[in-house]
Amino acid sequence: MADWTHKNLRDVEDQAPGFGVEQFQSARFANEALGAQSTGVSLMGVKAGQRQAFAHRHENAEEVYVILRGAGRMKLDEDIIDVGPLDAIRVAPGVTRAFEAGDEDLEMLAFGPRHQGDGEIIRNGFWGEG
Repeated sequence: MADWTHKNLRDVEDQAPGFGVEQFQSARFANEALGAQSTGVSLMGVKAGQRQAFAHRHENAEEVYVILRGAGRMKLDEDIIDVGPLDAIRVAPGVTRAFEAGDEDLEMLAFGPRHQGDGEIIRNGFWGEG
């Protein structure tokens, strides 16, 4: 394998349909497509007026999210912040996070170190709903 990889992130398979959440979001995890050994890179989107289908947190991985287009909100544990184009948000390990799109689709990059099996999904109640 070459010492570099070139891949358009829009060509990476959207994993959201496999999780049954395509009505809310898209999720293109590019780690394998890039052959990344220790770095995780994802192109994610949330459809206008929707929230991600679940929140998540990591025990070991710090992540950085960069908003590419759209505007909305991000919930980080109990805090909610407004986000828009080119905002960069660093999230420490242990912080639960999820996005909500505003009136238009929200698109962001997520990247950080890969820790195999390090991720917990929180499906219900994160935004305060039932």
